[in-house]
Amino acid sequence: MLLGRLAARRSVVTSSVPRRLDGVLVTSRLLQPLQAEEVFLQECFLRRDFVRCFSASPNPNETQEKKAPVPEEEREPLSSHASPLTVYDHKVRYNDLSDDEFQRRIVTKFQHLYEKMATYRPSTSHSLFSMLFSGPASKRWARGGGGKSIPKGIYLWGTVGGGKTMLMDMFYDTLEGLDPEMKKRRIHYYDFMQIVHSRMHEAKKKAPPRDISRWDTYQPFDPVPPVGDTIMEETHILCLDEFQVTDIADAMILRQLFAYLFDKGLILVATSNRPPDDLYKNGIQRSNFIPFIEMLKETSEIVSLDPGVDYRRKALAGADKLFFVTTNPEDQAEEALTGMFKFLAAKETDMVKDMTIRIKGRDVHFDKTCGGVLDSTFEELCCRPLWTNDFLKLTQVFHTILIRDIPLMSQKNKSEARRFICLIDTLYDHKIRVVASGVAPYWELFQNSAISDLERLQENRMLIDDLGIKAADSGSLDSGVFSGEEELFAFDRTVSRLTEMQTKDYWKKWKSHVENR
Repeated sequence: MLLGRLAARRSVVTSSVPRRLDGVLVTSRLLQPLQAEEVFLQECFLRRDFVRCFSASPNPNETQEKKAPVPEEEREPLSSHASPLTVYDHKVRYNDLSDDEFQRRIVTKFQHLYEKMATYRPSTSHSLFSMLFSGPASKRWARGGGGKSIPKGIYLWGTVGGGKTMLMDMFYDTLEGLDPEMKKRRIHYYDFMQIVHSRMHEAKKKAPPRDISRWDTYQPFDPVPPVGDTIMEETHILCLDEFQVTDIADAMILRQLFAYLFDKGLILVATSNRPPDDLYKNGIQRSNFIPFIEMLKETSEIVSLDPGVDYRRKALAGADKLFFVTTNPEDQAEEALTGMFKFLAAKETDMVKDMTIRIKGRDVHFDKTCGGVLDSTFEELCCRPLWTNDFLKLTQVFHTILIRDIPLMSQKNKSEARRFICLIDTLYDHKIRVVASGVAPYWELFQNSAISDLERLQENRMLIDDLGIKAADSGSLDSGVFSGEEELFAFDRTVSRLTEMQTKDYWKKWKSHVENR
């Protein structure tokens, strides 16, 4: 057995270290573990003999082409006021990035927006004409933002792994040097919509009471203006990562909300795997969403990025393998994850225990944690009614999450698949380190096998009833929300992110992410 072999090897390294690894390492030493044992485990991990398959098989061609980054002490310092193009050239010069003509074209677009942002600020005062006619029909370049010419944002779309998020983050980071007082925000689309829904709810609670004397008159309350105003108070340029509309509630809100924000002078920068015309594709009541797409095209420069290279997969060459297949005996999945948990727990100053986390008035219990490490299962994370807010809370409590026993996902367990996609998106966006095991390689976990209309009806019965859809009508169940098409598309992104999350560069990002959070 693996742990036995480790114990035998360790006895040669030092006689002062216990020979047994069967118990949880930190239960016998609640504070710092013995230094020799920690050094040994770390050495095993770094040398890839902690578990035989911790190392992914390197591609000889890729490893030969990739040049090692130049050490920081040998580099010329980069100015804190460097522009996106300067930062990109600096990264290429010191081998942090390859010089990609497709990426350079995108950086040039960001450079132009960067230069325009040096002088642009939304006007805080609006003319009477602007206030009367602002809204979905108003043209932002004519009236919104106090009549000034408002720069177009950037909507960047393309295949997974091409560097969209990296380029947007590079642009966002340079805005601090342009003007430290600039109101800006970078956030994942899911997180942003959670905030919007929460503020909509709060705005409705503060709505003025109905006039009882006009009880027979419709008295609508629009929560969009107060919510939009709070967003504009916080940010003038909004960077949204992974813009993908799959929820009907989001689709109905986006049109009104962004009509208001754009008219107030908001600049939107977004990344997506879909072109604008494919957003909310085959969605329910999509005709109501189409005006938002046209608005997006008018207010943003639509740019595609398809370098033909998945840089996440390329970076995997020679990386430590952190996903194990339970059906493959060579992976020794259970032992690998148990050994990894012990290694990580040894570096914590806490004991192994269960934990209950309070999230918006609900108690969410996990069976096995140690400090900032969560050892969980797919069932714990994705088979319970958890969503973005819950996963966000996990990123605030843990720095490393182990996910055991991920099953195959299809239309028959689509709810669990959606939670898994959302979970990985959230963990990736907050640079949480992930080690996982599943019944198949992670790129084969989602299988969109065809199911009958009857099975589809049974799986989505409650949603169909709520939306008042007649299942007997031809094509009524072909919407993306029922067909599994959106999940299959989104899972391509999940696969790409899981690939990057196994690289050493990604594991190093957590510390800097926390320091800058």
